[in-house]
Amino acid sequence: MNTQPNHAVNDFFRQIAELDAERQAVTATGLPALIRLSAVADRDTGQAGTVRRFLLGLYNGYRFPFNLVTLRGLDKDLFDDCMAVLALDARATAKEIHHYLDNGDTCFQRWAQGGAQ
Repeated sequence: MNTQPNHAVNDFFRQIAELDAERQAVTATGLPALIRLSAVADRDTGQAGTVRRFLLGLYNGYRFPFNLVTLRGLDKDLFDDCMAVLALDARATAKEIHHYLDNGDTCFQRWAQGGAQ
């Protein structure tokens, strides 16, 4: 009796379970971070401008290119939130980044036009 197919099927289901666990983890940390960053992006400060450009870069990197070096100028908490949102966008992939926010379309349009509230 050949157990090779069962092993392959078990590996496949194990990989699916690992991916699902990763999605849940990045969603649990990424969503609150996105909410915090969107509040910061609505302010009128230098760090807010960096956060806005970062979020817009995730939204559409071709239209809004973002230089990653600028993340170095953020406070630790904002930097950590950006990394959590990046993981959410890269690993959860359930929605486009602006669709995670209730008013995401409006916020991202406002930020794209150059500003905070």
